[in-house]
Amino acid sequence: MIDLSVYPDILERAVQVARERHIFLPTYAMMRNPQLVPAEIQAKLRQVGLWDVNSLNLTRITWKNEPTPHGGGFGGVNYLEFPEAITGIKARILTLVGKWFPTGAHKVGATYGCLVPRLVTGQFDPTSQKAVWPSTGNYCRGGAYNSALLACQSIAILPEGMSRERFEWLQTVAGEVIATYGTESNVKEIFDKCWELRETRGDDIVIFNQFDEMGNHLWHYNVTGNAMLEVLEREMGPHDTLRGSVFTTGSAGTIASGDFLKGQFPTSKVGASEALQCPTLLHNGFGAHRIEGIGDKHVPWIHNVRNTDMVMGIDDEATVRIMRLFNEPAGQAYLVKQGVPEAFIEQLPLLGISSIANMLSAIKMAKYYEWGEGDVVFTVSTDSMELYQSRLVEETEAHGEYTTEDAIADYHRYLLGVGIDHVKELGHYDRKRIHNLKYYTWVEQQGKTYEEILAQWEPEFWTSVHHQADEIDEHIAAFNARVGLY
Repeated sequence: MIDLSVYPDILERAVQVARERHIFLPTYAMMRNPQLVPAEIQAKLRQVGLWDVNSLNLTRITWKNEPTPHGGGFGGVNYLEFPEAITGIKARILTLVGKWFPTGAHKVGATYGCLVPRLVTGQFDPTSQKAVWPSTGNYCRGGAYNSALLACQSIAILPEGMSRERFEWLQTVAGEVIATYGTESNVKEIFDKCWELRETRGDDIVIFNQFDEMGNHLWHYNVTGNAMLEVLEREMGPHDTLRGSVFTTGSAGTIASGDFLKGQFPTSKVGASEALQCPTLLHNGFGAHRIEGIGDKHVPWIHNVRNTDMVMGIDDEATVRIMRLFNEPAGQAYLVKQGVPEAFIEQLPLLGISSIANMLSAIKMAKYYEWGEGDVVFTVSTDSMELYQSRLVEETEAHGEYTTEDAIADYHRYLLGVGIDHVKELGHYDRKRIHNLKYYTWVEQQGKTYEEILAQWEPEFWTSVHHQADEIDEHIAAFNARVGLY
C-alpha cells in the first residue's frame, strides 16, 4: 500500500514552495484526460517546449500530448500499429508511443506517481530533503526532471555503462549524478549505493526506488492502462479481440497496465519479457545485456507475479540489429521494398531499444498462441531513438557501414524469423516460484518483511493499491486549493 499519512508541518512548507514557484499538480483524472487541466494552463503551454524545465510541463504527464516538441496542446493517445510487413503475422500489434512525454520517455509519469503522494501528504520536505532516483536509465531522468519542476533537489543514480546521451542530459537537470558499476543488469550495485546514502546522509534524503515504489505500479495501472483501453475502443472492430499484452519487465511498472487490461478483458493474457542474456524470470538466471531500459537479476517488488501468464527471453543481439535495420538508410530502403509503407518508415525512430524488444515480445507471444486475424496484442514504446544515437555510431565503428546485405539478413533472421523459443507459459506454481524469488532481494537484502511478501501473493493486496488513486487525487486537489493559483 502507498502510505498516505499526513504530516501537517512539512505539508505547509511544501504548499509554500508550490505557491512561490507557481506549481500546479495534475491529478490522476487529469493525466487520463488532460482536457480537465485548467484552461489558463492549457493556454500558457502554447509558449512552452516539451522538455523545458517549466512546472507547467507537469500537466504534460499524459499519453495525450500533441506530438510536437514545442507549444503543443492535448489530443488523443499517441500510438502506432505495426504493419504486417514488419511483424510477419496477421494478428494486430499496437503500441503506445512514449516519445511525446517531457524527457521523451514515459518514466516521467512513473516518477510523478512516486514523488507527488509524498509531497501532498508532507512526507517529503522540498525545503530540506533531496529526492534520490536509483535507476537503470529513464526513471532517474524522469525523477530528476520532475524534481526540478517541483523545486526539489535530486540525486540520480544509474550504471556507468548507460548511453552517453543520458549522462549528458542529466548533468543539466539533476543536482548530483552518481554512476555505479556495470550496465543494465547491475541493479544490486544501485541498491548498495542507496544503502550507502542512507548511512551517510540520513534524513536529508528520500529514496524513490522504482523497483519497490507502488506509485510506479499505480501510475501505469491507472494512466497507461486507461490509455490502452481508449486505443482499443477506437481500433477494435466487432470481430477483434484483445488476446494479450506483453512488456519487458524492468522495474515491472509498465506491466501493471497489463493487469488493468486483464481486468477489462478477463480472457486476455499478460506476458513478461526480459533479455535472454539475463533470464531471471525464465531460468532464475543472471548475466549482462544491452537492452537499455530494463534491469534484471531480481524480481521487482511491484511485479504482480500471480497475474502474469507467460515469461520469455529476447536476444539482445536481435534488438541491436533491428535498431540498425530501422534507422540506417540501407535498412529503411530494404523495408520499403518489403512492403512497409513509407509513412510508417518515418515513424520507426519512435522506437528505442527496449521498444524494439517489446515489439519482438509481442510477435513472439502471438506466434506462441497462434493468434491471427482479429486478434490484438498490446505493448509499449517506452522511448525513442533520440536517446540512442551514440549506439548507432558505436555499431558503425565496430561493424562498419550498414549495407543492403545486412538489412536482408537482419530482416529475415531477427524480424520475420522470430520464433517461440525461450518462452514459458506459467502455471500456478510457476508463478509462485517467481514470486518467491522476491524474498532473496527484498526480505533478506532490502528490509521488507516476511508478512509483506505473503500479503503480496493475494489478489486483494493489489486491488487495495489500485483503489488508492482516488484518495491520492483528493490529496492533490486539497494541495492545489491551498496553493491557490488556479
